[in-house]
Amino acid sequence: MDLDVLNMFVIAGGTLAIPILAFVASFLLWPSALIKIYYWYWRRTLGMQVKYVHCGDYQFCYSYRGRSSHKPSILMLHGFSAHKDMWLSMIKFLPKNLHLICVDMPGHEGTTRSSLDDYSIYGQVKRIHQFVECINLNRKPFHLLGISMGGNVAGVYAAQYPAEVCCLTLICPGGVDNSKETAFIKQMRELREKGCFDQIPLIPSTPEEMADMLKLCSYVRFKVPRQILQGLVDVRIPHNDFYRKLFLEVTDGKSRTCLHDNMSKIKATTQIIWGKQDQLLDVSGADILAESISGSQVHILENCGHAVTVERPRKIAKLILDFVTAVQNAENNKKLA
Repeated sequence: MDLDVLNMFVIAGGTLAIPILAFVASFLLWPSALIKIYYWYWRRTLGMQVKYVHCGDYQFCYSYRGRSSHKPSILMLHGFSAHKDMWLSMIKFLPKNLHLICVDMPGHEGTTRSSLDDYSIYGQVKRIHQFVECINLNRKPFHLLGISMGGNVAGVYAAQYPAEVCCLTLICPGGVDNSKETAFIKQMRELREKGCFDQIPLIPSTPEEMADMLKLCSYVRFKVPRQILQGLVDVRIPHNDFYRKLFLEVTDGKSRTCLHDNMSKIKATTQIIWGKQDQLLDVSGADILAESISGSQVHILENCGHAVTVERPRKIAKLILDFVTAVQNAENNKKLA
């Protein structure tokens, strides 16, 4: 073989080996870095751009795609201990002409965390309203979408600022006073009575606890390698003290039934989505909301747990698109009448 050709193969092999070895090293030694790279990659692939906005000394971090148009902008509020990137699996199935905004909730990821801040549901509603005003999103009514804790905040927001929300999507939201308790809710009540807050299943600190949390949150059983579980834990551990404080805040006092207390005030056209096998928040909460929110649509997803956007992202995207289309058609018919 010609020496130049041999050298070319050696150089090419070395060039390929470097990123492969870097990937293997990251996977084995720094799995948390791999998690961050994963989200960065999907944000770029899906065209989501990250931006920061300051309201006084308070910083909000959010990602967005598209521009405001005749279709309502969609503001997405994530759940407890999550972040703006949790929506990526669903965004993959949404058209690029929609204006999407995914904000990090107060204290999460790139949004300011302060020991002086009010992390109750009402406190979070005030902060999200501050964010909406900062980016001028309320120049015209927008579509507000929230899941779990974010669903609680979204519902109360729609009740308190009815002129700003044209339509509302609640995905297995918290804050509903439900007589049908899940095993998780019962466990949390027992832990609260004992004053033992180091065993909250939603705040894992080991790969085994992370695996248990994933089983609790989803009906579909995902096979996750231990290194990935370790990476997920490593990303969360520095924030666990905050998550513990936040969890106690949103599951106590007025926050625990905040959405229930405000649901009759919601005037926006509302869509309610719930996984039938939700082990965190019982699916019967959908009927409770539907009875109080006039004209609301209810979609119960079979073989689906609490992590709806991860388990059924394509289905959720379709439901949201169909809902937005129906709301727009209804508005156009009113104008023509």
